[in-house]
Parts: sequence; C-alpha cells; structure tokens
Amino acid sequence: MVTILLYVVSIAVVAVVLFLLASVVFGRGEEMEPLPPETTATALPAQGVTGRDVRALRFRLRPRGYDCGEVDWALERLADEIDSLRTRLAERDRTAPPPEPADP
Repeated sequence: MVTILLYVVSIAVVAVVLFLLASVVFGRGEEMEPLPPETTATALPAQGVTGRDVRALRFRLRPRGYDCGEVDWALERLADEIDSLRTRLAERDRTAPPPEPADP
C-alpha cells in the first residue's frame, strides 16, 4: 500500500515540476503583452465606425473567457451605429427626388 502511495506522490511531484518548467519556458502563450490591470484595449470611435475599427477590437481575457461587459459595450456601440446608418439612409431616400421615368 505504501508503494502505491509513493508512486502516486512521485507522479504528482513530477507533473508539477514539468508544468512549472513548461510555464517558465513557454510563457502564457499570448502574442501581445498583457494589459496593465484595470485597463482595456477595447475602443471604438464615437461615430463613423468602420470595418477596420471592428477588426481591431480586442477584449480582455478572463478566466472563463472574454470580459462580458466589454463585449456587450462593443455590440451595443455597433448596434447604435447600424441603427444610425439605417436611419440616415431612410431619411435620404425620403428626401431624394423621385426617379425620372425612362424614355422608351
């Protein structure tokens, strides 16, 4: 019984040492440096959101995924921008002169 317990403890110690060694050698696997605490790289312009702005969005990672507050904020901003663009298009269509009939 003592032998089995010794094997289990030995395997656990080897696993912990290998994990710590791999963590030191390979790091956390992030491509970018981590952000300072309580800061965010999530930013969108106040108006005129472009595809480039959306593609450049980055969210902080939490232990269980992305920061939900940041994702919700970005989605709300994008939804507002889409609504604004659709409203402006509808207003433009209402104020535009009717198309001229084509000559046969």
